Amino acid sequence: MKRTIRSNISLIAVAVLFLWMKTYIVYKTSFNMDIENALQEFILLINPLSFIMLAMGIGFLFKTDKTRNRYLLFTSFLLTFLLYANVVFYRFFNDFITMPLLFQTSNFADLGNSVTEEFNLFDILYFADVIILFLLLKFKPSIVKFRPMSKMNRRAYFLSAVAIMFLNLGLAEVERPQLLTRTFDREMLVKNIGTFNYHIYDVFLQSKSSAQRALADGSELTEIENFADAKFAEQDDELFGIAKGKNLIMVSVESTQAFVLNNEVNGQEITPFLNDFAKESLNFTNFYHQTGQGKTSDAEFLTENSIYPLSRGAVFFTHSGNEFTSMAEKLAENGYYSNAMHANNKSFWNRDIMYKSLGYERFYEVSDYNVTEDNSVNWGMKDVPFFEQSVGLMKDMPQPFYSKMITLTNHHPFYYDEEDKMIDEYNSNSGTLNRYFVTVRYTDESLKRFVEELKASGLYEDSVIVLYGDHYGISENHNEAMSQYLGKEVTPFVSAELQKVPFMIHIPGVDGKEISTVGGQVDVRPTLLHLLGIETKGDIQFGQDLLSEEHESFAAFRDGRFITEDYVYADNKCWDKETEQPTDNSYCEPYIEKAATELSYSDRVIYGDLLRFYDPDSAKKEE
Repeated sequence: MKRTIRSNISLIAVAVLFLWMKTYIVYKTSFNMDIENALQEFILLINPLSFIMLAMGIGFLFKTDKTRNRYLLFTSFLLTFLLYANVVFYRFFNDFITMPLLFQTSNFADLGNSVTEEFNLFDILYFADVIILFLLLKFKPSIVKFRPMSKMNRRAYFLSAVAIMFLNLGLAEVERPQLLTRTFDREMLVKNIGTFNYHIYDVFLQSKSSAQRALADGSELTEIENFADAKFAEQDDELFGIAKGKNLIMVSVESTQAFVLNNEVNGQEITPFLNDFAKESLNFTNFYHQTGQGKTSDAEFLTENSIYPLSRGAVFFTHSGNEFTSMAEKLAENGYYSNAMHANNKSFWNRDIMYKSLGYERFYEVSDYNVTEDNSVNWGMKDVPFFEQSVGLMKDMPQPFYSKMITLTNHHPFYYDEEDKMIDEYNSNSGTLNRYFVTVRYTDESLKRFVEELKASGLYEDSVIVLYGDHYGISENHNEAMSQYLGKEVTPFVSAELQKVPFMIHIPGVDGKEISTVGGQVDVRPTLLHLLGIETKGDIQFGQDLLSEEHESFAAFRDGRFITEDYVYADNKCWDKETEQPTDNSYCEPYIEKAATELSYSDRVIYGDLLRFYDPDSAKKEE
């Protein structure tokens, strides 16, 4: 009897065991998931098993060996491919794939070097079990022969799978209460319910979000309007309108983190121009990016709308048809010629569609520039010729104008031409970090030449110049190399602090000043509009004027982390900024709910397309 049962389940047992063990090994070797205790380790071990058993168990339903074997082999390959896709994505983004990202197919061709950089020859080992299973079926079929299983044994098999699933969910709930409501923390989900179950849950979330717009009505907006009104920070009377009538030139400086400012590599200054420019500008030294999976497009969304991006996918793709009250639209209402400038494919990040929704009058894209092989590297046109040609376009613009510019050269994987190398590479085990300093230095030089071109063209004295870093350039996957450069361990506290990016506002005739208040990209819109003399009270926005005395020093990240004046909340711990060590969580608890509330309201605005119900004229009358 024992021999019969063993032969009956052997094929599925082999497929299940291979995929289960491989998934656990991938967890331990390819994902940087912090395991704090034995219970978390046990959950990590069992969380793939129930799904794999159920998926492979469908093989019982097939009557012929040939069909069954093909199904098991195909399923093993498909689940392996999904696991591997997450590995490659994680190497670059330190995150897991979501359903909205899978629909961003127009970006795939442009990812080019950034994706291929993450492949290596040893990746074939991820498919080793699939290859072994194929060889066993082809050359040693007797080893994995399958015979029909009795109804009772099949029932026991599926009941075991379901029992393991409920055990997993129960333990996960004990370890992390309200796990499934914390959807912004994908690592926590994968760690507790597994990669495959996470993707099923993600499909559910996608379906739910699609239904939200259809079911939304204007009544939902009232609560959010009240929240935005209560959060509004009155502008400084002395600064309000100090740049009224000036052109606004806002530069998104690709992948530039604040740690490179006033710093050196191999004894060479990394950002000599930015270091000097900061002294002549309103320089925000505790400013953080707040992007999610949409990276540069998320930074654009944040700065334009003062609304947080989504935790899954990019708003530029998932909700490009929504109504927005963008800065571009607001400036256009006040006589500005609003435009975007980016020497890349206009459809990348769906910009050609989204920019129309944001109210830009013109998008200067790759066809508006003279792009050649000689003036391109990595992702496209180099920053120096981009700025040179952009200033030429600006000369012909009606004034005042608002130009949003996006640089390209300092983009992962940070390839460069030798002729543009102004400092030596760093020496670490990370080629990515080593090259990063070289391309940052090049971009710094390009910004210097840009300002010189503006001065030569006569535009400088009539323009507010804003520089901001869009997102991190060096992910947590390079922590070992970063630790070497920084000379200290990259703890969750240090990792959160590394999310600081430059934010500088240069206003002609206004002295430079260092501003240490904590803020983020969600605060850009109200800050800039107030400097330009444009009122934002009554607008649906989640940021505050960084120059207002009422501004609260607070920056929420899309993954649930946040920064206050004295504390950093990261890795579910409260860290004291002064000691850089964990402290009592009670110091952070008041802000945990605040961050969750803001992110929730912001999500509701996007998923429900609630701004279609917003009447700014009515809001002004009520004031």
